[in-house]
Amino acid sequence: MVKRESHDVIIELSRSFPVVTITGPRQSGKTTLAKMAFPEKEYVSMEDPGIREYAENDPIGLLNQYPEGAILDEIQRVPDLLSYIQVIVDEKQINGFYILTGSNQFEYIKSISQSLAGRTGILKLLPFSFNEIYTNRETVVDEILYTGYYPRIFDQKIRPVHFYTSYLMTYLERDIRNIIRVHDLSLFQKFVELCAGRTGQVLNKNSLANECGISNKTIEEWLSVLEASFIIFRLRPYHNNWNKRIVKSPKLYFLDTGFVSYLLRIESAQQIKNHPLRGEIFETFIVNEFLKRRLHFGNRENIYYFRDNNNNEVDLVIDTGYGPVPVEIKSGQTINNNFFKGLDYFSRLQKKYIRAGLVIGRDVYERRSDYL
Repeated sequence: MVKRESHDVIIELSRSFPVVTITGPRQSGKTTLAKMAFPEKEYVSMEDPGIREYAENDPIGLLNQYPEGAILDEIQRVPDLLSYIQVIVDEKQINGFYILTGSNQFEYIKSISQSLAGRTGILKLLPFSFNEIYTNRETVVDEILYTGYYPRIFDQKIRPVHFYTSYLMTYLERDIRNIIRVHDLSLFQKFVELCAGRTGQVLNKNSLANECGISNKTIEEWLSVLEASFIIFRLRPYHNNWNKRIVKSPKLYFLDTGFVSYLLRIESAQQIKNHPLRGEIFETFIVNEFLKRRLHFGNRENIYYFRDNNNNEVDLVIDTGYGPVPVEIKSGQTINNNFFKGLDYFSRLQKKYIRAGLVIGRDVYERRSDYL
């Protein structure tokens, strides 16, 4: 069983808040993390129809069965329970009393902010990071891109194609039907697949709308659903007063390269090697690693990209307390001086010395000039 990077973080949160909320994609390991970090707490799953009915009909009765608090799994299934949790934690004034998990932030986070504002520490848990799963293994980049990082693939030795087939069906049949009214699930699936073909690219909603045959309003609604259910995220452009000519549209990224590979009909790691979107899939992997490094340790995202109207571009900008750190991501294995053009341009805009990074698609680390 892999000890997650967030293990100590949620224990720390439990010492400061009466409620700890772990949110993230379906099957990202939230329940396992909660049980490992709080083995003494009783576990209650709102996926159980009997428990869910009890929670809906007699919420106080259910919660009173756990006088020492509990892990309440998939709490978004019974959002009204949060109001009763608020009453109990206000009365008891005990930190770490309830541990909540939820896999859909569409209405869930809204309910949390209304009922438990100031009472809960929130942690977003994504699938495994590279460091969590590959610490002691020799790795092949294309294997990483093809397999993805969902825990069950590694814990239960499931073939990626089998896992993602089940994952997609569960997502469409359960989550999507519960969140929005989609009359044609096959059209929504086509939309998801078209988004997969755009991972690592600047989002063009007009193009998506034309290919799907739906309105821009529906595209935005569906993108919000994908974002709320942790399928994608939108990387916002970095901007400062020194340049008003930046591209303002976000870039679209999936939160798992294995799922992207599945949606693109890639059936082996070997196929990725020569795939026309390999660069974008590799970039998705690296951006995800930076995102996990932020979220899994309880930090704000604080990552962006930069592009202006003259096509000067930096793949990733990390906004730190010491200033922005630009990072260029290249899937090729040979360092080329052109790789540094965007970094040099961005550095000149700062008008002061800044550190910068270059990530390339190989295992050998190489330092070049002032770059990390």
